Amino acid sequence: MELLKKSIVKKLLLLFGIFFVFAVIMDKIILPWYVSSPETSVPSVVGLRTEKAMEVLIDSDLEPVISDTTYDEKHPLGTVILQNPGSGEIVKNGRRIYLFVSGGEPVVLVPSLRGKSLRDAKFALERIGLKLGYMEELPSGNPKGVIFDQQFAEGTRIKKGESVGVSISSGVEADTGIVVPDLIGKSLAEAERTLADSLLKVGKINYQRSFSLLPNTVLDQYPSSGNRIKEGDAVDLFVTTSAEPLDENEIIEE
Repeated sequence: MELLKKSIVKKLLLLFGIFFVFAVIMDKIILPWYVSSPETSVPSVVGLRTEKAMEVLIDSDLEPVISDTTYDEKHPLGTVILQNPGSGEIVKNGRRIYLFVSGGEPVVLVPSLRGKSLRDAKFALERIGLKLGYMEELPSGNPKGVIFDQQFAEGTRIKKGESVGVSISSGVEADTGIVVPDLIGKSLAEAERTLADSLLKVGKINYQRSFSLLPNTVLDQYPSSGNRIKEGDAVDLFVTTSAEPLDENEIIEE
């Protein structure tokens, strides 16, 4: 019992000693250093481009930290819309300054409108802040009144408030032929699907190398859009590829 009491007393004395040493270090070293360390006034960086704001803060011996990016229509993309601590506050040198940056106007993903009626398409677009744009009625193998093509592919990012045009099926017009759809700018997969919807098919594919467009993007077509051809006829495509530059006038044909 006596040994247990002595052990407890020793532990208490050890804890007291550690606490005492810590208190002395805080009082004699850490607190005086903190109190005497240089201070500076936080400059205002709201409204500045992120790179410029960070430069200003670093020049003031402060540490800028990007805290969050928020979509904001009132502030240009990449500008600081809020800072913490605020401008004019007195802080220690090296203090972190948290920046909240504008992501520009909000963007949304274009939904799939294929197979929908105009009413359903309009509702689907308005629900996410988009509008129904141009509406062209063209012959196709789809039921009359059904959307079979759209201006932007599903998943394309566009700004809220923008319009999305659609092509609506007027059914098959056997006597006058089928209007060739516009395929330029679409991916090869989209072009194939659009032609199939119009009861047409892909003809010869001519590959041309491009360093500015994604591979498998349609550059040109023959016949061009707006022409009328027979059901089942083929449309030749000129499509990008991302290989080494071609020799002059060289075209790879599939």
